[in-house]
Amino acid sequence: MAIRRRRVRLGDLLIAQHVITEEQLQKGLEIQQKTGGKLGEVLVDNNIVSEETMVKTLGEQLHLSYVDLSNAKIEDRILELVPGNVLQKHGMIPFEFAEDNPNVLRVAMVDPLDMEAIDDVSMITNLQVEAVITTRRSLNMTLDKYFGQKEVYSAVNEYAKEKEAKLEESEEMYNEDVNNSPIVQLVKAMIEQAVRQRTSDIHIEPMERQVRIRYRIDGALYERMTYSQKLLSAIVARIKIIGGMDISEKRKPQDGRITQIVDRQEYDIRVSILPTVYGEKVVMRLTSKNALTLEKKRLGFDDEELKKFDHILQNPHGILLVTGPTGSGKSTTLYTALSELNKEDVNIITVEDPVEANIDGINQVQVNPKANLTFASALRSILRQDPDIIMIGEIRDGETAGIAVQASITGHLVVSTLHTNSAASTVTRLADMGIESYLIADSVVGIIAQRLVRRLCPDCKQEYEAPIEDKEMLGVDVNQSLKLFKPCGCDKCDGTGYKGRIGVYEIMEVTPDVKRAIAHQADAEEIKNVALKDGMKTLRMRASEYAMQGITSMSEAIRVSFDS
Repeated sequence: MAIRRRRVRLGDLLIAQHVITEEQLQKGLEIQQKTGGKLGEVLVDNNIVSEETMVKTLGEQLHLSYVDLSNAKIEDRILELVPGNVLQKHGMIPFEFAEDNPNVLRVAMVDPLDMEAIDDVSMITNLQVEAVITTRRSLNMTLDKYFGQKEVYSAVNEYAKEKEAKLEESEEMYNEDVNNSPIVQLVKAMIEQAVRQRTSDIHIEPMERQVRIRYRIDGALYERMTYSQKLLSAIVARIKIIGGMDISEKRKPQDGRITQIVDRQEYDIRVSILPTVYGEKVVMRLTSKNALTLEKKRLGFDDEELKKFDHILQNPHGILLVTGPTGSGKSTTLYTALSELNKEDVNIITVEDPVEANIDGINQVQVNPKANLTFASALRSILRQDPDIIMIGEIRDGETAGIAVQASITGHLVVSTLHTNSAASTVTRLADMGIESYLIADSVVGIIAQRLVRRLCPDCKQEYEAPIEDKEMLGVDVNQSLKLFKPCGCDKCDGTGYKGRIGVYEIMEVTPDVKRAIAHQADAEEIKNVALKDGMKTLRMRASEYAMQGITSMSEAIRVSFDS
C-alpha cells in the first residue's frame, strides 16, 4: 500500500477525514504494537476500515486520483506496452492514455510513490507516466484477468513440451519433478485466481484428452481453463504434497488440507481426491477465516429476524438448530452465533467434522472415527469439561441427537445443524430419530432453515413487467402492475448477471403455542401453521420479498423455495 512512503501521520489524517474514531485508532495502534507492520495494513486487516476507503483517503492526501479497476476495459494496444512480469513485480497496470495528451500513460499502482517502478515503465514505453492509486485487490484481479493465465499457461506448456521431448514419458517422471516451478506456479496461481473471483470450490476434472478446471462461484460452476491431459499427474502430485497426502497412492480416495495466504488473508483449503476413469479428480473447497465470522447484519437478516435471532441466543440453555442443504451457509450462521457468544466468562466447546475455521477462545475438537472419537463419544467427554455452550457440527444419528437433548435439558446451550428442508420438518426428523416429542418440546428453543440466493448484479440487472404466473406465485393481485428484475451480464459480474449471495431465512422461535403443538405430536404442516400465526415467515415468503425488492431474480427465488 502507498502508506509506506508517507510522512504525514496516517492516524491523524483518517480521524480528520472522519474515516475512523479516536477509539478505533487506539485499537489499531495497540494491535500494531503487538504484531508490527504498517498501521494502514493493520487497520484494513482487522476490518477497522475498508481497503477502498483507506486508499481513497491516501489518494486525497497525496493529491492523486483513485481508480476502481473492476469496471475497466483495457485496450490490447495498452496491454502490449509492458510485459506482464514487469507489471506483476511492481504491482501496477497501465489502463488508458491521458485524454488531453496521447504521450501520457495513466498507470494504476498500489504504491504510486514507487519512483523505480514509474521509471521502469517510462523507459520501456518511452512515454510519460501519470500514476494513480488503486486497491491491491482491484489491481490483482485485473492483473489476473489480463496476464495471470497467459503467463502460467505458457510456462506450463513449455514444461509439457520438455517432458514430451524425452524418449519415454512416464508418471514417475512427473512425480519426481512435481516441485518444478511451472507446476508450483500453476497450482498457486489457480488458487489465487479462484479466491479473487469469489470461488467456493475448485474442480480439477480429468477427461479423455484434457484436464478441465471449473470454479464454483455463487453456487454455479463455470469452466475457467483447460490443460493437456499430460499435466494431470503433475498437478495432482503437487496438490498431494502441499496437502499432506500420500503421493504414491492413486487408487484410493484421499483427503487433505492446505493453508495459503492470498492478498494478506489466510485461506483454509480442504482437498478431496477421487480416482475416476481418466485419472484422479480433485475438488478444493476454499474458506477464509474472516468469511466464516461475519457481522450478523451481513448475513442477510432483516431487523425483525435479527431481533428473533438475538432472542434465541439469549436462552441460557436449549437447542438451536440451523438446517438446510449442503452449501446453504449453515456453518457461517453457526460460527457467527458462536463469535457473538464468545466471551471471557463462557466456556465454548465444539465437535466438528472437519473443523472449518479456528476461532480464538473456543475449544474445537476434530472427529476422528479411527481413534473411536465420534460425535457421540466426543460429546460424552465434553459434558465432563464444564461447558456452557456446545456446538455439534452435525446431528447425524439418534445417539448424537439424544445426547444433545440431554445436554440442553441439563443446562447447556447446544447449537447444531441438520439436513432438512424447512424449520417445521426438523421437529419430525428429530422424532424419527427416536427422540420423544415432550423432550423435543422442552429442549428446542429455535430452528433456522436457510438457503443462499444469488444477488443480481446492480450494474446490469434489467427491469421487466411481471407475467401473470409470476404474480400468482408471489401472491400479488394479477391486475396490479409489478416490476421484477432479471440477470443480464456485464464485465463487473463476469457476464453471469449475478454478484455475491445473500441468506434467505425461515426462523421458527419455539413459542408456548409451538411447544404445545410439538408435545402433542403435531405433524410438520400443523407446526408450520402455528408458527405462521406467531409471526414466522417461510423461505418462500422471504425469497419472494427479495425478488420484489430487485435483490434477486424470480428464477433464484423459485429455486430456493421450490419445496415450501
